[in-house]
Amino acid sequence: MTLPILYKLLALVAIVVLGWVVGRLRWLGDESADPARVLSNAAFYLFAPALFFRATARVDLAHLPWGMLSAFFLPVVGVMLGVYGWQKWRAGQPGHAGAPVAAPAVRAITASFGNSVQIGIPLAAGILGEAGLGLHLTLVSVHALVLLLVVTTLVEMDLARAHADGAAGLGQVLLGTARNALIHPVVLPVLVGLAWNLTGLGLAEPVAEVLQVLGSAVVPLCLTLIGMSLAYLGLPKSLAGALTISGIKLLLQPALVLAVAWGVFCLRGLTLSVLVLMASLPAGSNALMFAQRYRALEGETAAVNVLSTLAFVAVAPFWLWVLSLLH
Repeated sequence: MTLPILYKLLALVAIVVLGWVVGRLRWLGDESADPARVLSNAAFYLFAPALFFRATARVDLAHLPWGMLSAFFLPVVGVMLGVYGWQKWRAGQPGHAGAPVAAPAVRAITASFGNSVQIGIPLAAGILGEAGLGLHLTLVSVHALVLLLVVTTLVEMDLARAHADGAAGLGQVLLGTARNALIHPVVLPVLVGLAWNLTGLGLAEPVAEVLQVLGSAVVPLCLTLIGMSLAYLGLPKSLAGALTISGIKLLLQPALVLAVAWGVFCLRGLTLSVLVLMASLPAGSNALMFAQRYRALEGETAAVNVLSTLAFVAVAPFWLWVLSLLH
């Protein structure tokens, strides 16, 4: 772990602590005013859509390395679906009734969505150099697109089933899911951005600048929200769930990516290192934004963000050592 990367981690923790202080001192109002929810909605409905539209409108679709992307996203989406299925099964077991409908999807995105920008970019640049950073940025360009589209479909399907009356057939449930998944503050700007990308028109510089300024607010706002959520909600009564999800994110997911990339796609060297380190990143702050959107497991998700970020100080050197054995 190099000093610049350690400083980056400390900066992220410091912003979370600042958010906790803001929440603890009630500078933005008490719980009845629900300021964290207001800020979360601003991020979810305004700043994040600008970020996603700009990213998808500018990505070079014609030159994406599909083999590398498949080696990463197949196991990562597999982890997401595995956690989702496991949580759906648990929800049906005795003693687990009453959990929020969106809980399985929230845990699924928390266990699979990594902090690919705030931590991932300096990690790739500092350890893997310019070539590694280029490959990492390629993954980043479609990271949110793939994972958020999948998990949004899952949660909207669950909500459609939960809210459908007994007479609603499968067709009505699927129609409601499709409508809510498409008219969504994450999915819609991604799809519109991709459609604009395919026209080949590009973005006018003033428009791109407005989107860039709006999108730049997502990172500090989400980090502050983690601290505020911890101040308002506190840590969950049991940290078992947060520790389990953190373990899946930091250890299981990169192990699966390593196995698939090495054994199935026969990737080696720099490309393999980029994929494994990307998979091992701590939980991204977008997971909390997702949890707050659906009002499920907000305290646990905030705890995973903090715990996995702190644990990454030890986990990153471990995966670098494992990769050194394969070179």
